[in-house]
Amino acid sequence: MNAAKTNGVPKRDDIKIRVAIVDDHPVVRFGLIQLIADEPDLAVCGQAANAQEAIELAQAVKPNVMVIDISLRDGNGIELIKQIRALDGSIRLVVHSMYDESLFAERAILAGAMGYVNMQETTDNLITAIRRVLKGEVYLSPNMTNKMLQGISRGGGKPVAPVLSTLSDRELEIFGMIGDGLTIRQIAAKLHLSPKTIETHRARMRKKLDIHSNPELIRRASQWKLEQG
Repeated sequence: MNAAKTNGVPKRDDIKIRVAIVDDHPVVRFGLIQLIADEPDLAVCGQAANAQEAIELAQAVKPNVMVIDISLRDGNGIELIKQIRALDGSIRLVVHSMYDESLFAERAILAGAMGYVNMQETTDNLITAIRRVLKGEVYLSPNMTNKMLQGISRGGGKPVAPVLSTLSDRELEIFGMIGDGLTIRQIAAKLHLSPKTIETHRARMRKKLDIHSNPELIRRASQWKLEQG
Protein backbone atom coordinates (compact mmCIF):
# COMPACT_ATOMS: atom_id res chain seq x y z
CA MET A 1 0.00 0.00 0.00
CA ASN A 2 1.57 3.28 -1.08
CA ALA A 3 1.47 6.40 1.00
CA ALA A 4 2.42 9.98 0.27
CA LYS A 5 2.15 13.35 1.96
CA THR A 6 0.64 16.54 0.62
CA ASN A 7 1.11 19.68 2.71
CA GLY A 8 1.66 17.57 5.79
CA VAL A 9 -1.47 15.45 5.40
CA PRO A 10 -1.13 11.70 4.74
CA LYS A 11 -2.60 10.52 1.49
CA ARG A 12 -3.65 6.89 1.00
CA ASP A 13 -3.92 5.71 -2.56
CA ASP A 14 -6.53 3.07 -1.74
CA ILE A 15 -9.14 5.54 -0.41
CA LYS A 16 -11.45 6.64 -3.20
CA ILE A 17 -13.04 9.76 -1.71
CA ARG A 18 -10.33 12.40 -1.37
CA VAL A 19 -11.17 15.68 0.36
CA ALA A 20 -8.99 18.82 0.28
CA ILE A 21 -9.37 21.65 2.81
CA VAL A 22 -8.86 25.34 1.91
CA ASP A 23 -8.95 27.72 4.87
CA ASP A 24 -6.50 30.34 6.12
CA HIS A 25 -7.09 29.47 9.80
CA PRO A 26 -4.88 26.55 11.00
CA VAL A 27 -7.27 25.73 13.85
CA VAL A 28 -10.21 25.44 11.45
CA ARG A 29 -8.21 23.23 9.09
CA PHE A 30 -7.17 21.01 12.00
CA GLY A 31 -10.78 20.64 13.14
CA LEU A 32 -12.01 19.77 9.64
CA ILE A 33 -9.23 17.22 9.19
CA GLN A 34 -10.23 15.53 12.45
CA LEU A 35 -13.91 15.60 11.47
CA ILE A 36 -13.29 13.96 8.11
CA ALA A 37 -10.84 11.44 9.60
CA ASP A 38 -13.72 10.01 11.65
CA GLU A 39 -15.50 9.00 8.43
CA PRO A 40 -14.34 5.54 7.23
CA ASP A 41 -14.83 6.31 3.54
CA LEU A 42 -13.38 9.85 3.52
CA ALA A 43 -9.79 11.05 3.79
CA VAL A 44 -8.12 14.46 3.67
CA CYS A 45 -5.63 14.36 0.82
CA GLY A 46 -4.25 17.87 1.32
CA GLN A 47 -4.74 21.30 2.84
CA ALA A 48 -4.16 24.86 1.64
CA ALA A 49 -4.02 28.17 3.47
CA ASN A 50 -4.52 30.43 0.47
CA ALA A 51 -5.81 30.53 -3.10
CA GLN A 52 -2.46 29.89 -4.78
CA GLU A 53 -1.83 26.81 -2.64
CA ALA A 54 -5.35 25.63 -3.41
CA ILE A 55 -4.78 25.83 -7.16
CA GLU A 56 -1.50 23.92 -6.83
CA LEU A 57 -3.20 21.35 -4.61
CA ALA A 58 -6.04 20.82 -7.08
CA GLN A 59 -3.53 20.23 -9.87
CA ALA A 60 -1.23 17.93 -7.87
CA VAL A 61 -3.76 15.80 -5.97
CA LYS A 62 -6.97 16.04 -8.01
CA PRO A 63 -9.28 15.65 -5.00
CA ASN A 64 -12.85 14.47 -5.36
CA VAL A 65 -14.08 17.32 -3.14
CA MET A 66 -12.61 20.64 -2.01
CA VAL A 67 -14.01 22.41 1.07
CA ILE A 68 -13.36 26.14 0.62
CA ASP A 69 -13.75 29.19 2.86
CA ILE A 70 -15.07 32.43 1.36
CA SER A 71 -12.48 34.66 3.05
CA LEU A 72 -8.83 33.97 2.21
CA ARG A 73 -5.83 36.18 2.91
CA ASP A 74 -4.67 36.30 -0.69
CA GLY A 75 -8.00 36.27 -2.45
CA ASN A 76 -11.69 35.56 -2.49
CA GLY A 77 -13.27 32.11 -2.27
CA ILE A 78 -15.81 32.93 -4.98
CA GLU A 79 -13.04 33.74 -7.45
CA LEU A 80 -11.15 30.62 -6.37
CA ILE A 81 -14.22 28.49 -7.09
CA LYS A 82 -14.37 29.89 -10.63
CA GLN A 83 -10.66 29.19 -11.15
CA ILE A 84 -10.88 25.60 -9.91
CA ARG A 85 -13.96 24.92 -12.01
CA ALA A 86 -12.10 26.18 -15.07
CA LEU A 87 -9.09 24.05 -14.12
CA ASP A 88 -10.94 20.81 -13.43
CA GLY A 89 -14.71 20.61 -13.66
CA SER A 90 -14.77 17.16 -12.06
CA ILE A 91 -13.81 18.48 -8.60
CA ARG A 92 -16.87 18.98 -6.38
CA LEU A 93 -16.72 22.24 -4.41
CA VAL A 94 -18.33 22.91 -1.03
CA VAL A 95 -18.15 26.28 0.72
CA HIS A 96 -17.70 26.22 4.49
CA SER A 97 -17.81 29.76 5.82
CA MET A 98 -18.91 32.06 8.61
CA TYR A 99 -20.43 34.46 6.08
CA ASP A 100 -24.19 34.83 5.76
CA GLU A 101 -25.52 32.30 3.27
CA SER A 102 -28.33 34.65 2.22
CA LEU A 103 -25.66 36.81 0.60
CA PHE A 104 -23.04 34.29 -0.49
CA ALA A 105 -24.72 30.93 -1.10
CA GLU A 106 -26.26 31.84 -4.44
CA ARG A 107 -23.02 33.52 -5.55
CA ALA A 108 -21.09 30.38 -4.66
CA ILE A 109 -23.50 28.14 -6.59
CA LEU A 110 -23.40 30.41 -9.63
CA ALA A 111 -19.59 30.39 -9.47
CA GLY A 112 -19.56 26.59 -9.61
CA ALA A 113 -19.86 25.30 -6.05
CA MET A 114 -22.39 22.57 -5.29
CA GLY A 115 -22.80 23.15 -1.57
CA TYR A 116 -22.78 25.90 1.04
CA VAL A 117 -22.47 25.21 4.76
CA ASN A 118 -22.43 28.00 7.31
CA MET A 119 -20.00 27.42 10.19
CA GLN A 120 -22.88 27.89 12.63
CA GLU A 121 -24.48 24.69 11.34
CA THR A 122 -23.60 21.39 12.98
CA THR A 123 -20.49 19.58 11.78
CA ASP A 124 -22.70 16.71 10.59
CA ASN A 125 -24.10 19.06 7.97
CA LEU A 126 -20.69 19.45 6.35
CA ILE A 127 -20.32 15.68 6.05
CA THR A 128 -23.84 15.54 4.62
CA ALA A 129 -22.94 18.25 2.12
CA ILE A 130 -19.82 16.36 1.02
CA ARG A 131 -21.78 13.18 0.47
CA ARG A 132 -24.57 15.06 -1.32
CA VAL A 133 -22.29 16.79 -3.82
CA LEU A 134 -20.48 13.51 -4.53
CA LYS A 135 -23.85 12.24 -5.80
CA GLY A 136 -24.12 15.23 -8.09
CA GLU A 137 -26.69 16.97 -5.88
CA VAL A 138 -26.67 20.52 -4.50
CA TYR A 139 -26.56 21.09 -0.74
CA LEU A 140 -28.04 24.21 0.89
CA SER A 141 -29.62 24.68 4.28
CA PRO A 142 -33.42 24.19 4.34
CA ASN A 143 -33.82 27.92 5.07
CA MET A 144 -31.78 28.97 2.04
CA THR A 145 -33.48 26.40 -0.18
CA ASN A 146 -36.87 27.82 0.82
CA LYS A 147 -35.75 31.38 0.07
CA MET A 148 -34.57 30.41 -3.40
CA LEU A 149 -37.75 28.49 -4.13
CA GLN A 150 -39.87 31.40 -2.91
CA GLY A 151 -38.00 33.72 -5.25
CA ILE A 152 -38.61 31.38 -8.18
CA SER A 153 -42.31 31.00 -7.29
CA ARG A 154 -42.68 34.79 -7.36
CA GLY A 155 -41.37 34.80 -10.89
CA GLY A 156 -38.19 36.66 -10.07
CA GLY A 157 -35.89 33.68 -10.40
CA LYS A 158 -33.95 34.82 -7.35
CA PRO A 159 -34.66 34.99 -3.62
CA VAL A 160 -35.30 38.21 -1.80
CA ALA A 161 -31.77 39.29 -0.85
CA PRO A 162 -30.03 41.92 1.27
CA VAL A 163 -29.06 45.26 -0.30
CA LEU A 164 -25.47 44.04 -0.63
CA SER A 165 -26.66 41.49 -3.18
CA THR A 166 -26.68 44.33 -5.73
CA LEU A 167 -22.87 44.35 -5.61
CA SER A 168 -20.86 42.29 -8.07
CA ASP A 169 -18.55 39.57 -6.74
CA ARG A 170 -15.53 41.87 -7.13
CA GLU A 171 -17.33 44.81 -5.49
CA LEU A 172 -18.37 42.65 -2.55
CA GLU A 173 -14.77 41.46 -2.18
CA ILE A 174 -13.53 45.07 -2.09
CA PHE A 175 -16.34 46.04 0.29
CA GLY A 176 -15.11 43.38 2.70
CA MET A 177 -11.53 44.62 2.44
CA ILE A 178 -12.69 48.17 3.16
CA GLY A 179 -14.43 46.76 6.24
CA ASP A 180 -11.13 45.17 7.27
CA GLY A 181 -9.56 48.63 7.30
CA LEU A 182 -7.48 48.34 4.12
CA THR A 183 -6.69 51.49 2.14
CA ILE A 184 -7.31 51.87 -1.58
CA ARG A 185 -3.62 51.29 -2.33
CA GLN A 186 -3.50 48.21 -0.09
CA ILE A 187 -6.57 46.75 -1.79
CA ALA A 188 -5.11 47.50 -5.21
CA ALA A 189 -1.85 45.76 -4.33
CA LYS A 190 -3.64 42.74 -2.90
CA LEU A 191 -5.87 42.31 -5.95
CA HIS A 192 -3.14 43.25 -8.46
CA LEU A 193 -5.26 46.12 -9.77
CA SER A 194 -4.60 49.84 -10.11
CA PRO A 195 -5.78 52.27 -7.39
CA LYS A 196 -7.85 53.98 -10.09
CA THR A 197 -9.73 50.73 -10.74
CA ILE A 198 -10.43 50.34 -7.02
CA GLU A 199 -11.67 53.93 -6.91
CA THR A 200 -14.05 53.13 -9.77
CA HIS A 201 -15.40 50.09 -7.94
CA ARG A 202 -15.81 52.18 -4.79
CA ALA A 203 -17.82 54.82 -6.67
CA ARG A 204 -20.10 52.11 -8.10
CA MET A 205 -20.61 50.63 -4.64
CA ARG A 206 -21.62 54.00 -3.22
CA LYS A 207 -24.16 54.46 -5.99
CA LYS A 208 -25.66 50.99 -5.64
CA LEU A 209 -25.86 51.25 -1.85
CA ASP A 210 -27.08 54.86 -1.87
CA ILE A 211 -24.09 55.97 0.20
CA HIS A 212 -23.01 59.57 -0.22
CA SER A 213 -19.47 59.66 1.17
CA ASN A 214 -16.42 57.44 1.50
CA PRO A 215 -16.40 57.68 5.35
CA GLU A 216 -20.00 56.43 5.34
CA LEU A 217 -18.99 53.57 3.05
CA ILE A 218 -16.16 52.66 5.44
CA ARG A 219 -18.56 52.70 8.42
CA ARG A 220 -21.06 50.50 6.59
CA ALA A 221 -18.37 48.04 5.51
CA SER A 222 -16.82 47.92 8.99
CA GLN A 223 -20.21 47.25 10.59
CA TRP A 224 -20.94 44.48 8.10
CA LYS A 225 -17.62 42.79 8.84
CA LEU A 226 -18.36 42.93 12.58
CA GLU A 227 -21.76 41.34 12.01
CA GLN A 228 -20.12 38.48 10.12
CA GLY A 229 -18.20 37.58 13.28
